[in-house]
Amino acid sequence: MVTKKPRIVIIGAGMAGLTAANKLYKSGVKKGAFELCIVEGGNRIGGRIKSCEFGGDRIEMGATWIHGIGGSPVYKIAQEINSLESEQPWECMDGFLDDPITIAENGYVLNPSLVDPISNLFNNLMDFAQGKNKSIVDDSIIKNGKEILSVGSFLKKGLESYWSSSTHNNEEESGEWKRKSLEESIFAMHENIQRTYTAANDLHNLDYLAESEYVMFPGEEITIARGYSSIIESLASVLPLGLIQLGKKVTSIEWQPAAESCVMGNKQYGGGGGGSCRPVKIHFLDGTSISADHVIVTVSLGVLKAGISSNNINDSGVFKFSPPLPNYKIEAISRLGYGVVNKLFMKLSPDFDLERFPFLQMVFHKSDDQAKNPKIPWWIRKTAFVSPVYERSRVLLSWFAGEEALELEALADEVILDKVSSTISSFLSHKKQNGEINKMKNASSVKFEKVLKSGWASDPLFRGSYSYIAVGSSIGDIDSLSEPLPNTKVVVDTTAIGGSQQPLLLQILFAGEATHRSHYSTTHGAYFSGLREANRLLQHYHWIDV
Repeated sequence: MVTKKPRIVIIGAGMAGLTAANKLYKSGVKKGAFELCIVEGGNRIGGRIKSCEFGGDRIEMGATWIHGIGGSPVYKIAQEINSLESEQPWECMDGFLDDPITIAENGYVLNPSLVDPISNLFNNLMDFAQGKNKSIVDDSIIKNGKEILSVGSFLKKGLESYWSSSTHNNEEESGEWKRKSLEESIFAMHENIQRTYTAANDLHNLDYLAESEYVMFPGEEITIARGYSSIIESLASVLPLGLIQLGKKVTSIEWQPAAESCVMGNKQYGGGGGGSCRPVKIHFLDGTSISADHVIVTVSLGVLKAGISSNNINDSGVFKFSPPLPNYKIEAISRLGYGVVNKLFMKLSPDFDLERFPFLQMVFHKSDDQAKNPKIPWWIRKTAFVSPVYERSRVLLSWFAGEEALELEALADEVILDKVSSTISSFLSHKKQNGEINKMKNASSVKFEKVLKSGWASDPLFRGSYSYIAVGSSIGDIDSLSEPLPNTKVVVDTTAIGGSQQPLLLQILFAGEATHRSHYSTTHGAYFSGLREANRLLQHYHWIDV
């Protein structure tokens, strides 16, 4: 019998897939241990990382930030490849803009003395929920902790506690606003920012207990001067031409569950990696297929969700497992949250002569329908801010999450240009608040010449942006999702021929941001997951290099 090298196929050329390939190639393929192949359904590498240019600035359509430089593998790679500096201006090159002007609907410029206490309250509550500071929140908010299921319900209790202990007159008015309504709307503005951080459509869907298990790296958060795609290109640069196959959309994955042996045609084989039988077969939309000993699946949680719910195998981006995944894994996929976050870039028209566009925080009416401006569409009302991508840029950026992000994808650019221009103009048009003059000259008629939006939900290869722990799910579901198949610790008997066979181990492995229990939703979580699965295979074959 001719001995074959174990063949490893990686599905998806995003951060997780390329990290796994990079590790496997350098540690095993170059030493003659494995065959390796990456199949990517799209026409580019990078997955949910996509750097491009707009209005002369380098921007990110997907992943944007290195979330803490202390211990981040992404930061380490960016340093090694000199990707942190560039002559071309780039998105958020001066970090988070920290001098916002906050304006309430219909143009009331709000005094920081009103905004700051609510902003501080929200930040303190989130710090508490995330386990950063357990001494800053009144115990009364969490006395009935079992009743707090979601981050949204915890925040609501925190705001109510603030009001009950506050001494100011809730009927005090600021322009057309009652004070309590204004505070509620400022608080909602911060909730909407949090929605873009988490991808949860509603913070009442975001699990409260899991929030403190999410791990942040220490240090500042920065963007990558030469683009996030430079990290992807660096990971792929070690791989030989032809190893990555683009345009290969998977329709099904056949595998051998634990109770079966490897069967090919009418012949039954023992063995595993290196034997005659390759237990996994991947079928593609173009009619081709490939057999493998091990498959690392790095597709998004959105694609996995579509796979367990769709009956149409010809639906682009949807694929099935045959036999189906075990129930425990299907249930974990179903329970975990996966949402959509989109970015909208807008370039100011040349005839708009404001020297510097402000970092504009927008406060919309939340509960008083009579006071709402009817010209502002619903899909803008949960947009928390509009800001230049760096201090002096004429390219502005807004973030959208959930239902509003979905609507943004469906709208024509002309509609977006019209509605966003009129909305921002309405915020900047009023000149007086409490008798003071707004100094922003020529800002009352904002015009844009073009827009660019991301569309992660409508792309069948992603079906959304990133994962979160939804109410009803837990970190344990991430562990279940990341567990390889077959689910067994039985040692493979490579000598048995015929008769009862031992299961073939590690046929299907899972990586991607949704499979990392403490860094889910991040590029570094995807990186760690790819490294984890590569190391799992290297250890399985005793090829691990320390």
